Amino acid sequence: MSNSMEESRCGEPLPVEMPERMLRVLEWLDAHGIRYDFYSHPAAPTIEQAKAHWRHDGSMHCKNLFLRNHKGDRHYLGSFDCDHTLAIRDLEQRLRQGKLSFASPERMARHLGLEPGSVSPFGLINDTARHVHLFLDRNLLGAELLSFHPNDCRATVVIARSEFERYLAAVGNSYEYLSLYE
Repeated sequence: MSNSMEESRCGEPLPVEMPERMLRVLEWLDAHGIRYDFYSHPAAPTIEQAKAHWRHDGSMHCKNLFLRNHKGDRHYLGSFDCDHTLAIRDLEQRLRQGKLSFASPERMARHLGLEPGSVSPFGLINDTARHVHLFLDRNLLGAELLSFHPNDCRATVVIARSEFERYLAAVGNSYEYLSLYE
């Protein structure tokens, strides 16, 4: 399916021809009264590709990584400013959960209902068991606006940090702010 509408805002009708994962996010946000802006663009599964399509809207564009511990019984989602890299080894030492690695596409599908290139905190709506713990970089606290894929790399949701925190409270997964990089 392709999106026949360039832009949508909370409370406005959503396009009918929208990918199911994307539509589910926007309907969930609308149902919970969470305000956001939305725009579609060509597929951008990597940060490098996405930068070509992002609007200069004042938001902090976020990179998201889905990780697992060495036993495979704990899963983590890390969100941080896309212009930085995550110090995974430092995070391992803070968590004391052993070695961390990227979770497989199968684990990503099972826990977040997502596929590589579309990972975002909005995948937590699919984690009804609330198994995944979210790490947010402390630097996100200084951003008024954040932007993430709406579980599909062909669009971007821009959301006020205060609205994003309302989302996190409503979705119910555990989360914390940590210094993920210098």
